[in-house]
Amino acid sequence: MSTQLPPIPAKRYFTIGEVADLCGVKPHVLRYWEQEFTQLRPVKRRGNRRYYQHHEVLMIRRIRDLLYDQGFTISGARNRLQELTHADKGLRGASLPGPDDEQALHGEPGAQSVEGDGPHAVPLDPARLRKELEEIRALLF
Repeated sequence: MSTQLPPIPAKRYFTIGEVADLCGVKPHVLRYWEQEFTQLRPVKRRGNRRYYQHHEVLMIRRIRDLLYDQGFTISGARNRLQELTHADKGLRGASLPGPDDEQALHGEPGAQSVEGDGPHAVPLDPARLRKELEEIRALLF
């Protein structure tokens, strides 16, 4: 049932008509979703014209998928988006590399990649890391 959507061009801002075409919904639906989903806040300029950014186009595609393809209600989709947002923030804040991790990230001689610190540090498994990243990507798209 899911339709193939066109790729999102590399632009900073998109008009409501462009977003409607990119996401396969009508402009009035986008205006309605703005009222229902607080995550959607396009920039409004002259004459109350809406300009969406790349991350908002992705959010609209995610909302469309939840409503049209997965069969969620508006309130169910709203709750699911909040769950995904909280999970995403938790993953991002969990262990971001710091300046001390530069050697490990770039594979310089003598650098050892480890997860955690102290006596229970575990060497990073690239296959596991890749799998986790693919799972996160699947959640986003």
